[in-house]
Amino acid sequence: MQTTNVRTTHAPRDLFLGTLLGSLCLFVTACRGGTASGTTLEARSVSPAWTALAPAAAPGRPLVIAHRGASGHRPEHTLAAYALAVEQGADFIEPDLVSTRDSVLVARHENEIGGTTDVATRFPARKTRKVIDGDTVEGWFTEDFTLAELKTLRARERLPFRSQVYNGQFAIPTFDEVLALADSLGRQRGRAVGVYPETKHPSYHRQIGLPLEERLLAALRRHGLDRRDAPVFIQSFEDGNLRALRGMTRVPLVYLIGAGRLDAARLREIASFADAVGLNQRMLVGADSSARPSTVVQDAKAAGLRVHVWTLRPEPAFLAKRYGGDPAAEVRELVGLGVDGFFTDFPDLTVGALRGLGLN
Repeated sequence: MQTTNVRTTHAPRDLFLGTLLGSLCLFVTACRGGTASGTTLEARSVSPAWTALAPAAAPGRPLVIAHRGASGHRPEHTLAAYALAVEQGADFIEPDLVSTRDSVLVARHENEIGGTTDVATRFPARKTRKVIDGDTVEGWFTEDFTLAELKTLRARERLPFRSQVYNGQFAIPTFDEVLALADSLGRQRGRAVGVYPETKHPSYHRQIGLPLEERLLAALRRHGLDRRDAPVFIQSFEDGNLRALRGMTRVPLVYLIGAGRLDAARLREIASFADAVGLNQRMLVGADSSARPSTVVQDAKAAGLRVHVWTLRPEPAFLAKRYGGDPAAEVRELVGLGVDGFFTDFPDLTVGALRGLGLN
C-alpha cells in the first residue's frame, strides 16, 4: 500500500490537532516520546465508551479507513497522523504492527525503520542485513530495539514529494497508545473511532520468537474490543496468520491481496477464514482509460465477503490516468462498483468525494 503533491494543512487544523494531542497526554506522554525513562505508560483497561458510542460509520456508506493515519498530511503511523485523520472524518485508523525486542507492539509500516525515523543518525552502528519473507533487507529493525530505545526516535516523512515540515516532531506509538487515542477521540466526537490493525510479517515475527497475534488480541481485550461487533478489523497478507486468528478471536478478519485473479472457488475458500478482502484497486479496474472493470466485487460479495480497496492517493505518481487528475472520479467509480470501504492517505479528500455523492 503507498502517494505526489506537497500538501500541508495550516492553522485551524493544527490548533484542533494540538487540543486533541494535549488531551491524549492524560493517557500517555507518547506525543512527545513517553516517560523520562522512555517507557510507555500502562494502557487503561476496558472502557464502556467503546460500546456506548454510535457506530464508526453510517449504514450504507463505504468506510473511510485512514491509511497509516492522515499520512498524506503528517508522517505516517504517528499519533498526530491518526488524530488528524479523525478530525478529517475518517471512520477507522490503520496501524501496521511490528514488535520491539522486548515484545511490545508498535505502529510502523515495516519493521525496517530507516526510511520513516531518524534512527540512522541516533543508532548508526545498529544497521544490519536480514532476510525477511525471502527478501534481503538492509537497515534498522524494530526487533533489535527495546521500546525505551525506540521512544528516543522521531518520525519523518518517507516520500520526498510530501511535506517534510513535521519531521522530528513525533514519537513512535505503541498499539496500546493508538487504542487509547481512538477511545479518547471517539468520546470527543460521540462516534466510535474504528481501529484496523495489520499484522506485518507475522510468520517472520513468530520465527524470531516475537509472535504478534497473542499480543494483538491481548491489547484488544484490555480495551473491551475482542468481540464480533467491535469497531475493529484485523488484516493480513498471510492466510496462515488469518486461519490461526479465526480460532482465536471473533473480530472480523480481512485478507489482503495485491494482484492476481480471484475465481469463485478461491473466494469461497477465503470466506472460510476471512470476512472481507482488501484489494489493490487495480484488481477492480485497470489504470488505463480503456480498461473495463472486473467482476471481482460482485464475485466476492456472492461468496459472503466485504470488499475494501487500497490505496486512494491523489498525486500524479499514484492516481490512475483514467481519472484525468481528478481523485473524486476514482471514488465515484469505485462506489459504483460496490466497494464497502476505502484505504486512503487523504481522508479529507475521500470524505469530500463521498459527500459529493450524497454519502455523509
